[in-house]
Amino acid sequence: MSVTASEPGGEAPVTEENAPPGPGERLWDAAGRWHGALVAAGILAGTRIVQLILLVWLDRATAEPMGLRNNLLIWDGGWFRRVAEGYPHGYTYGQTGALEGNELAFFPLYPMLIRGLSALGLDSGTAALTVSWLASVAAAVALHLLGTSLYGRRAGWALVAICCSAPMSVVLSMAYSESLFLALLAGMFVAAHRKVWWAAGLLGLGCALTRPTGAAAALALAVAAIMAVRREPERKWPPLVAAGVALAGVPAYLGWVGWRVGDPEAWFKIQAAGWGTSFDYGSSTLTFLHDTLTVGDGWVPMSVALILLAAAAAAAVAMAGRPWLPLAVYGLVAMVLVYGQAGYYHSKPRLLLPVLLTLLPAVAAAARARPRVAILSITAWAAFGLWYGAYLVAVWPYTI
Repeated sequence: MSVTASEPGGEAPVTEENAPPGPGERLWDAAGRWHGALVAAGILAGTRIVQLILLVWLDRATAEPMGLRNNLLIWDGGWFRRVAEGYPHGYTYGQTGALEGNELAFFPLYPMLIRGLSALGLDSGTAALTVSWLASVAAAVALHLLGTSLYGRRAGWALVAICCSAPMSVVLSMAYSESLFLALLAGMFVAAHRKVWWAAGLLGLGCALTRPTGAAAALALAVAAIMAVRREPERKWPPLVAAGVALAGVPAYLGWVGWRVGDPEAWFKIQAAGWGTSFDYGSSTLTFLHDTLTVGDGWVPMSVALILLAAAAAAAVAMAGRPWLPLAVYGLVAMVLVYGQAGYYHSKPRLLLPVLLTLLPAVAAAARARPRVAILSITAWAAFGLWYGAYLVAVWPYTI
């Protein structure tokens, strides 16, 4: 595919690197084969190395340094390691008799993988980080394939760079489930976009067994399936079965928790008791934004408020560009879940990391821009994002 057009201003000419695959063209070839995948993995590795250096530097500047390994295993990492040892059989109560959060709040796929590696002889911390880091590599390759399938090879690399250097991308290096979820999610979208329905269904089920927002991913896959059935009604069963498999994941886990505890609402009660998580239709988010932007005096709350507003604006810009409908549906539903629930405000930027819809305007702009402009812009974004995540882990005293 040769140069077909030259864009005005600072936009790069249209080449095989910034054009989506043509009809019948294999995605692997369009993405640059192994070279393209290695570049994506190299971009991920560069962001991780820089952020880990920042994390060590900031940690050493604190009054009580925790060390790199401990920082990567804190907060939810401890919960996931306990889940890997087994779920409790019921509710957990404190000394006063009040209901507390417990391991049943956490979906099973990531801790099951930790348990599997632990059975091979690794300690649970090393196993948790190994799963997370390997999943991060898979996520980088899947993101590159997704960006290539939608917008072209350069967009694929831009999506990797922008996502892996986002403000809370630090969790891709931690014992958190975001890296696994992101790998499964991007892989599901790639499979659905290329109509490989058996893979889309299994990856969608994996999403649904990794995080609650897997329900949004399953809904997006259902939309992709309906679109495919409308185009090819004679081949309706593969996409419909794939969507059905993915849609079953979240209800299956919530039902299992209810059965194990003996209360159909058990998962929701555990979430509310342990983390104050409940769906209040955005009331708490609006209150946080109002209070922070009018009388707030802390820079971290202010930065979180600005990130929430910027993400909402970016999503609106992305929707104006009419993105692929399943990706738009997933992004909007996932954002409703993030903005609509009560809970720790400082966790919301992390929950927005796998939304992807908010990144599309920047990805499209980077794909169209001349390479020097794109690289400088993404580097400026990464300088803030990588430092910000390292700061919140090493210096900020609360969970993310």
